[in-house]
Order: sequence, then structure tokens, then C-alpha cells
Amino acid sequence: MAEIDEQEMLRVRLEQLKTEHGDLDRAIDALIETGNFNSLQLQRLKKRKLTLKDQIYATQNALLPDIIA
Repeated sequence: MAEIDEQEMLRVRLEQLKTEHGDLDRAIDALIETGNFNSLQLQRLKKRKLTLKDQIYATQNALLPDIIA
């Protein structure tokens, strides 16, 4: 039962991460489009986006069952 709860929590977390990643992508695009940004601000947003991508990857791997070869 606890394993199911953990799996569900991971799925919810994965969706949250994907949503935040998409939001950041749109925010970065909007900043670039308006031209109203400084490079440090843009660099921080891109770094956060990469961190989210790493977290998405790790969460996806946690959802996959271990396969013994």
C-alpha cells in the first residue's frame, strides 16, 4: 500500500515539475521577445530550467521499476 502511495506522490511531483518547466520556458521566451531583460536574469532562469529538467529525469527514473538483468 505504501508503495502505491509513493508512486502516486512521484507522479504528482513529476506533473508539477513539468508544469513549472513549461512555465519557465514560456517566461524565458516572453522575456527574449520583449527584449526587456538583463543577461543575469535570463541566465538564472535558464539555470533553474535545467535544474528542473534534471529533477524531471530523476523522478521519471524513480517511477521505473528496477529490472534485474
